[in-house]
Amino acid sequence: MTSSAVGTASERSLPASARVTADPRRLGLWAGLLGLFGVAASAAGSWIPSLWGDEAASLMSATRPLSSLWHMLSYVDAVHGLYYVGLHAWIDVFGPSAFSIRFPSALAIGVCTAAVVWLCGRFERTWFAVVAGVFTALEPRLIFAGEEARSYAIGAAFAAVLLVLLVEIARRPGRAVWWWVGYAAVLTVAVWTFLYFALMVFAALAVVLLSPELRRRWRAWALSTGIALLLCTPLAWFGFLQRRQIAFLAVRESVTPEVVLKNMWFQEWWFTAIAWALILVAVVVFVREVVLIRRGGGRLWRTPGVRLEVVALSWMIVPMGLLLAVTPFMAVYTARYGTFSAPGVAIVMALGVRALARIGDRSGGGAGARGWAGSRRGAWFAGIAIAAVVIAAVPVAVLQRGPYAKNQSDWNDISAFISANAEPGDGIVFDDGARPSQRTRLAKATDPAAFRNTADLLLKTPYQKSYTWYDQTYGIPRAAGMGRFDGVERVWVVELRFDGVVDSWGLSDLRELGYRETARHDGAGSVILLYER
Repeated sequence: MTSSAVGTASERSLPASARVTADPRRLGLWAGLLGLFGVAASAAGSWIPSLWGDEAASLMSATRPLSSLWHMLSYVDAVHGLYYVGLHAWIDVFGPSAFSIRFPSALAIGVCTAAVVWLCGRFERTWFAVVAGVFTALEPRLIFAGEEARSYAIGAAFAAVLLVLLVEIARRPGRAVWWWVGYAAVLTVAVWTFLYFALMVFAALAVVLLSPELRRRWRAWALSTGIALLLCTPLAWFGFLQRRQIAFLAVRESVTPEVVLKNMWFQEWWFTAIAWALILVAVVVFVREVVLIRRGGGRLWRTPGVRLEVVALSWMIVPMGLLLAVTPFMAVYTARYGTFSAPGVAIVMALGVRALARIGDRSGGGAGARGWAGSRRGAWFAGIAIAAVVIAAVPVAVLQRGPYAKNQSDWNDISAFISANAEPGDGIVFDDGARPSQRTRLAKATDPAAFRNTADLLLKTPYQKSYTWYDQTYGIPRAAGMGRFDGVERVWVVELRFDGVVDSWGLSDLRELGYRETARHDGAGSVILLYER
């Protein structure tokens, strides 16, 4: 073990728990092992659920020609452009299967987990860092992001790396110029990957202001941050121009206590109860320590060293707190936007376990000679808490990997049924009454080979040539007037079923053309009808 604190010049004034940290070589090994565990936990079963609307946007954007992608980004989804370009290159090498396009997110959770382990090991013993890493790898929001073909997991990884850089800068005397260059580079790429990542600037600002070693370097932090944000202004401009694209959030997801306290990070009530109990314990212990510091005539922001509690709580609270604060005035919130603050939540939960481990520690709560646990009773409490988190995480992960876990999407079933039952010369009509991300025609866009026997009777402009990420279509009367239905005796109709309600889009138009329903197949998220003349 080493005895180097996160603060540099004033180590002896820090409590023992901040001084006794993990050996860097051993810590690096554990970070690598837990990183692999994070990859495996997210990748396991990721091929099972059907793709859903947001993932279809990723796949369809990444598989279109680059010239077409640039054209699309000038109209929509500019804030996801860098991710789409990266996924385009990935697909060129590894193909477009569901497992393939989701695997980069699993890799990102691995990086995030490893970074959390390293970060926590710079403040505490290896055992605490391992617990924080396990919590990160298994946290429901992160393990969900790790099996989704979107950029949210990558944002969580960038957030962890950004704060690792900030803590490492605090440990180094002198100007640390190249570390600040790295900090600016990570921040720039992260914001280009997901625009809302810019909110991490305020979390970093809180850490800087509450840490003397960093507060003395606030000019370097401000310069690095300012350069990064300046490099991101083109993206911010496109995001402003395309702001109407997320206007649907105003009616789709209300900000309620359940959405914030459960859905944002934990998803299921049993994990939510355990997580918030540990968070409450961690916060109470930290507040008590702050009060004791104040009674002793000190101030938290004057206490030497960077505090892990400050880093984790700033990471957890500040970005999403700001987003929630502006949501009443503009529609900007959805629960998945909390993904990049989720690793901070995992660390706070681990701090709660640490507090339980020190119950009964007569040495004052330090981690000196006694190690991480202060007493046998504390060790039992900590062990029970760790086991509870792990056991509670398993069923959440299983639920996330069910066949219809992604917004009730059953596109795999649609593709399999049409492939098995359609005959050459059949036509197909998809429900165009739903919003683009729920339209059943996305099953064809993500698995075109399954529909090789059918003619898409309503297709106007395929997505590869469209200004947006999805196909442009005609209505049935217009398509019939163009002769699209001439000579077509059988038409498959794929209607959306959502929350038990089945759409009936276009059915009256088909009946007017002389078609009648002759077969029906009820799916989990759709209904497939066969109409014949």
